[in-house]
Amino acid sequence: MKNISKNAIIGYPAGIITGITYGLNPLFGVPLMKEGAAIESILFFRYAIAVLFLGGFLLLSRQSFKISWKQADVLLILGLLYTSSSVFLFEAYNYIASGLATTIIFLYPVLVAIIMVFLRVVSIILTFVGVVIMTQSDSTQTINPIGVILSLGSALVYALFIVIINRSKIISNISNSLLTFYALTVGAIIFFGKITLSDIHITTGLTGNMAWLNLVGLAILPTVVSTATLAIATRNIGATKASVLGVFEPVTAILIGTVVFGEALTTNIIVGILLSIAAITFMIAKTKR
Repeated sequence: MKNISKNAIIGYPAGIITGITYGLNPLFGVPLMKEGAAIESILFFRYAIAVLFLGGFLLLSRQSFKISWKQADVLLILGLLYTSSSVFLFEAYNYIASGLATTIIFLYPVLVAIIMVFLRVVSIILTFVGVVIMTQSDSTQTINPIGVILSLGSALVYALFIVIINRSKIISNISNSLLTFYALTVGAIIFFGKITLSDIHITTGLTGNMAWLNLVGLAILPTVVSTATLAIATRNIGATKASVLGVFEPVTAILIGTVVFGEALTTNIIVGILLSIAAITFMIAKTKR
């Protein structure tokens, strides 16, 4: 144990929590979409509730909300990236199974590693092969390429989000809670603006206690908890290692899709996930720490 650093003790559990909680997106989001709620409304309330929750925490803990203009610029970019990732993912749910859509986002460790220039060639090939196998149609389900493209887009912007958190010295002194607060505030403002400028009724499909419980669950677990622990993991063990711990994300998403929503668990998906997990595990095993 003496060789394990304090950063590793903090960072690795945080990365695991990030993967599990982010994989819960379909559990709370899909029922709301099935009830006819607009994606913009779902994401607005998701972000707004999360911002209120985090804002209250920051006030109670007497943390300052003050940031510089340079930090505001970086946080704006982070907010736009995180917002885009959510939009692409939820739009993908309209075209392909929620478990598959969330699993495809598991490409983000590869994208992070490419951006960070830390990826081994074998792992790149195996991970992409795994995803290709998952997205092949078979006798039990047909894969809509639009859903795949949207999921890949979500993975790409999520990867950029992680890299900026890791690399930007401008926001290095901002607490994880404050970083998450401002990133989500950007998203809430964007979705409110879009709803205001469109003919979307903000509460359509959001009727009954269960709908609001789903929104609260969506705001807390795959939003506040996932984003905060991602920042903790990224800052303690680096962007690449933090992202590869997202291995828990596809497992969680597939289990929810299969058990809760009755989505098909095909041989292609199983083989694809196993290949991807093997490749990502190889990446972790070959690091010096």
